[in-house]
Amino acid sequence: MSTRRYDGNVAIVTGAASGIGRATARLLAAEGARVVMCDIDDAIHTVQREIAVPGGDAVALRADVTAQADVDRVVAEAGAQIDLLANVAGVADYFLPVGELDDETWHRTLDINLGGTMRFMRAVVPIMERQGGGAIVNIASVAGLGGGAGGVAYTAAKHGVIGLTKSTAFLYGPKLVRCNAICPGGVSTPIIQTSAFAKVPWVGERFAASFARVDRVAEPEEIAGLVAFLGSDAAANLNGAVITSDGGWMAA
Repeated sequence: MSTRRYDGNVAIVTGAASGIGRATARLLAAEGARVVMCDIDDAIHTVQREIAVPGGDAVALRADVTAQADVDRVVAEAGAQIDLLANVAGVADYFLPVGELDDETWHRTLDINLGGTMRFMRAVVPIMERQGGGAIVNIASVAGLGGGAGGVAYTAAKHGVIGLTKSTAFLYGPKLVRCNAICPGGVSTPIIQTSAFAKVPWVGERFAASFARVDRVAEPEEIAGLVAFLGSDAAANLNGAVITSDGGWMAA
């Protein structure tokens, strides 16, 4: 008899071409889920092949979380049953402070990190209601808990993700739709590799004191394991939770 937590379940994972999204899609598929993955990066198809080799069930769609038509297409591919939505897609903002912030960075960061999360939640909640429940896990950030982990656009977006999470948990909890958020600290992902430096020198110096408290950088699989737990029946009593996974960074 199978003991896989996600046998017979359908999961959507955004931002699945790399990092936390890729690790989450791989883990959920290994646990028995049919995984519908999306990303703007064509590498999403490589992840699909990785999952297929051991016999996993995954669909890969190139999609932009800022485009409602793309969101609708991904949700339609998942079908009438969606048990878990993992909102992982996100971008950073080069630690730009408000005095140096340009409109393009502001709108892009908010539209992907916050708007994309909202669009997928808005699309799947009615389906989860009709089927009698479901789980949403949003990837926020320690930048959603304070001001010392990201630029102003990223910080505002991740604070917003926590607000989305708590509002949805409160309003839809009675309908058995759970919504929780994870706040990672440093994670070894392409975001770190491409935008984890400050464009403004004095800002980098200011953040150095905060980053000095970071004891370790997590691997994507560590965050993926928490996503899989929060989406499972083992987390049935967790709703509206904001869980920090930062190696103790925020405890200092």
